[in-house]
Amino acid sequence: MYRIIKRLIDLIVSVLIILLLLPFFVLVVILLKLTGEGEIFYFQDRVGYKNKVFKIWKFATMLKNSPNMGSGDVTLRNDPRVTTVGKFLRITKINEFPQLINILKGDMTIVGPRPLMKVGFDRYEKKYKESIYNVKPGLTGIGSIAFRDEEKIMTESNMPPHECYEKIILPMKGSLELWYQEHASLSVDFKIMFLTFWNIVFPNSKMYKKCLKDLPL
Repeated sequence: MYRIIKRLIDLIVSVLIILLLLPFFVLVVILLKLTGEGEIFYFQDRVGYKNKVFKIWKFATMLKNSPNMGSGDVTLRNDPRVTTVGKFLRITKINEFPQLINILKGDMTIVGPRPLMKVGFDRYEKKYKESIYNVKPGLTGIGSIAFRDEEKIMTESNMPPHECYEKIILPMKGSLELWYQEHASLSVDFKIMFLTFWNIVFPNSKMYKKCLKDLPL
C-alpha cells in the first residue's frame, strides 16, 4: 500500500509543481538559451532502480565537455566549468527540477537515494552497491539534505577531491540511504520533502537531525 500511495503522491506533486512553476521554467529556459553554450537541458546516464541505467534530466549548468575537464564527475566550489546562470541554478537546486519528468516516467520518485553516475556508483562498497537502489532513486533524500553542500566539504578538505568523496562523503551517504530504506514511510517522506525546502531557504540549518531520529551521523 505504501508504494501505491507513494506513486500517487509522486504523480500529483510533480504535475502540481510543473504547472505552478511553468512561467519560471520558461524564464530559466530563455536565460540558458542566451547564456553559456546555449544548452537548455543536460541528459546523463545514471544508475537507478535495481542498478539499471536511465537518462536523467537536468537544466544545463556546466560546459558540455565538463566530464572530461578538471575534476571530472566531482564538482567543486567555484568550479570554473559551471556557467554563470548555472551557478545560481545549482545553489538553489533549480537545476534538478527537470527530473520531475523522470518522476512522471517512473524512473525516479520524489524521495529516495540520489542517482549516481556509473563512475560514482562504482566507488561504493559492495554492501551499498547491492542494496542502495532496491528503491527508486529520488529527486531528494536524506543524503542530499545532510550533504547539501558537499562541494564545500571537498573544496575545504585536505584530501584530494575524489579521495574525500570516496572515503568520507560516499560511505556516510550510503549509510544514510540504508537508514531511509529501514525507516521508509509516508511520514518520513513528508519530513524529507519539508526539510528539502527548509534547507533551500536556510542552507546552514541542521534541523534534519532534530526531525529524523537515530541517523547514522
